[in-house]
Amino acid sequence: MGIVAAFMVPHPPMIVPDVGRGSELQIQETINAYDQVAREIADIAPDTIIITSPHTTMYSNYFHISPGQKAVGDFGNFRAPGVSFEEEYDYELVNKLTDKLFEDDFPAGIEGEQDRELDHGTMVPLYFIRKFYKGGKIVRIGLSGLSLIDHYQLGIYIKDAVNELGRKAVFVASGDLSHKLQEYGPYGFAKEGPVYDERIMDVAGRGAFGEMLDFDEEFCDKAAECGHRSFVIMSGAFDGIDVEAKALSHQDVTGVGYGICTFYPKESVGTKDFERCFLDKVMTKLEEEKAKSDGYVKLARASLESYIKIGKRLSVPKDIPDEILKELPAEIFEKRAGAFVSIHKNGELRGCIGTIAPTTSSVAEEIVRNAISASTQDPRFEAITEDELKWLEINVDVLGEPEDIDSKDQLDVKRYGVIVTCGYKRGLLLPDLDGVDDIDTQVSIAMQKGGIRPSDDYTLQRFEVIRHK
Repeated sequence: MGIVAAFMVPHPPMIVPDVGRGSELQIQETINAYDQVAREIADIAPDTIIITSPHTTMYSNYFHISPGQKAVGDFGNFRAPGVSFEEEYDYELVNKLTDKLFEDDFPAGIEGEQDRELDHGTMVPLYFIRKFYKGGKIVRIGLSGLSLIDHYQLGIYIKDAVNELGRKAVFVASGDLSHKLQEYGPYGFAKEGPVYDERIMDVAGRGAFGEMLDFDEEFCDKAAECGHRSFVIMSGAFDGIDVEAKALSHQDVTGVGYGICTFYPKESVGTKDFERCFLDKVMTKLEEEKAKSDGYVKLARASLESYIKIGKRLSVPKDIPDEILKELPAEIFEKRAGAFVSIHKNGELRGCIGTIAPTTSSVAEEIVRNAISASTQDPRFEAITEDELKWLEINVDVLGEPEDIDSKDQLDVKRYGVIVTCGYKRGLLLPDLDGVDDIDTQVSIAMQKGGIRPSDDYTLQRFEVIRHK
């Protein structure tokens, strides 16, 4: 039968009376909406309840699907051990899903479980569901640090696996909204918080699943949202399907946003291929940015594409294509400097390698070599494949001469990069990076990269860069 309904729900432990001990009454509107969701699930009587949770096992580059036949859990960590669960997993559906993922080499599976017990992102929805419906097995799936489009594609795999087995399933996307809605809240206030909540409730309330992919990840981070990736997986599970959406409630009285929405597929055949629309939009943007990029970036791209496609290292300057050569200044072949090449795909880092000081005869040669290294030798990632080339965003940073400084006060995270040195250990961080907003954070990250401890006797240097995009 397929996925016959989906629900976007929050998971504050305090909503459970044994945990909240009266404090849950301040979100009575959310409780009422949750009870409505649970009754609707009971009326459906699904074979399987698929739950995506931000609080189960999570990896930066891999989606974890809970393995085994069953799992237990309770709210003991929230002073309510008497509220407990024993749930049976839909083992057959998990096997079908993981087989499909394995066939396509998609980064998801049942390996690497860190905690077998149910997490509160799973148990809070089950607390309400089990008040009205005792049947149905569950499937529990975690989020990852991968891009939003990867989360969306996982949803498509889930939909296909459910359809192939003929399951009648419901999808429960567990996740709170912004955690920064009020100054008095546990996480304080950020201006992005209320903006995120208003926007996500509008998008969800219209069932505009394609717009789930349009949220900038830096904006989501600043809003301190919890469930967006969970909602995106759910969106992928309805790719190509028109839905009837309804927003039941939204509250922010605790400083954290709690939103509840319902989604039912329409009887008519859907035509909304959100994944293809999004990818077309991304490709158009990438082509526009590629055309606008300067000669330094075009040289880096030509270098890594030549190496990945045909295994050839460009010889400088004779192998540089004429259309790129005419955009390059003479100094790129005359000057020596360190350079970093950074590669992103779908907004996520895909490779970054550079040199602090020059190691070749020119900046051009430095870029050519480091582009190859960033795309094929960054130890954090697998080598970039030819299929990925069209999705890549590339930046080139050319470093100025490092200068010694006496203290962190002489740094500026927007203007200067930093080099921390302790004996033979050295850590470097470029300037003006997303999420690095203060000097202490900048220095701390550079120290971690160099394996330098705060108690070590270290020296600081700063440098400026010219960033090419």
